[in-house]
Amino acid sequence: MKVLVLVDIQNDFCPGGALAVPEGDQVVPIANKLIRSGAFDLVIATKDWHPGDHISFADNHEGKKVFEQIDLSGGAQTLWPRHCVQGTRGAELHAGLDTGAIHHIVEKGTSPSIDSYSGFYDNHHKRETSLRAIITEEAARRGMLQHDVELFVCGLALDYCVAATARDAATLGLKTHVVLDACRAVNLASHDDVRTLRELTALGVGVTTSEVLIPERAPSRSVELHP
Repeated sequence: MKVLVLVDIQNDFCPGGALAVPEGDQVVPIANKLIRSGAFDLVIATKDWHPGDHISFADNHEGKKVFEQIDLSGGAQTLWPRHCVQGTRGAELHAGLDTGAIHHIVEKGTSPSIDSYSGFYDNHHKRETSLRAIITEEAARRGMLQHDVELFVCGLALDYCVAATARDAATLGLKTHVVLDACRAVNLASHDDVRTLRELTALGVGVTTSEVLIPERAPSRSVELHP
């Protein structure tokens, strides 16, 4: 069973949004190409869905700045601009995304006290989202087990939520790939995207592109018949 996971393709992560990923909107047509290809049995989108008092928002920490790192009881926390607040336009999936072909939407980062980059778990792996249960149940409906699942992950941002989702999927024993041209990176530090890909490939995560998954058909050639 082939599963496409679209990670956080939301307004706030696209140009004009509160936490815009450079060229973030450019993943939308590629994601739509994947969604509409018919190559996937299941399409799932994840969404950051934060309460207003979320711990990751810099403005919830007096005297702290955006992108500063603070130490919390569970470890380091990067402070972000206020983004993807529940019920706001910024938290909605990008208007250009073909949402009619998405089978499930998984909300993450819903607890005010902990961040959640991965589509599977919060950052401390204390709470699990519905993503694994959805995949397992959909596989069972088809008479398949977890090891029959092949996961393709793309979206925003490569070096954070896409990477965390792919990392957890591989750890769970799912055959996992990142669709590289359907991702964009934050790159807070130079070449974070390259380091991320090296880390993921070391874990056994594959890297592919939409062109490999869905080859473009060569245009048909007209043939002239002469008597």
